[in-house]
Amino acid sequence: METTPDPIPSGEGMHLRRLRDLSEFEVADGNPDVRGWTVRGGDGKAFGDVHELIVEVESLKVRYLDIELSSDLNISKYDRHILLPIGVAAIDEESDSVFVPSLTSESVLQYPPYTEIQISRAYEEAMLRALNLPLPAAPVQHFYDQPGYSEQSFYHNRRPDGVDTFRRRDQQLNE
Repeated sequence: METTPDPIPSGEGMHLRRLRDLSEFEVADGNPDVRGWTVRGGDGKAFGDVHELIVEVESLKVRYLDIELSSDLNISKYDRHILLPIGVAAIDEESDSVFVPSLTSESVLQYPPYTEIQISRAYEEAMLRALNLPLPAAPVQHFYDQPGYSEQSFYHNRRPDGVDTFRRRDQQLNE
């Protein structure tokens, strides 16, 4: 797949991007780069791998994990990607894998597939419904201010509090 610099359209505008498309940014020190890590569901079974991080550049936060589902699930190659809000997953404490307690290797088959063309507000809401999470009651500009998008829930003990997830490549660390 060819990398393009185009942003992924969203219901709020053009604010979400694939980290791989942002040549001037990288995963920040102190944060594990989870791309390529196995994703396991609440049943303990692997159902895919983290393919990419979908980020909001303005806030320097990862908003979604792009998961490539396993070919063992017998899903069409066109439906093999899903997006997970960062806060519904967690890094496994004992291994370099990602744990998603709200999905299983069977329930993920009912999850809305993701195409890299667009992330609309309707798709974001469909993901929340598929995960049995409430839709935000707050105004649209605060859509990501809810537990399903909490990076701290995802990284918990694998990085210090208050650290940005990614940074400009030329940014100097203040020590």
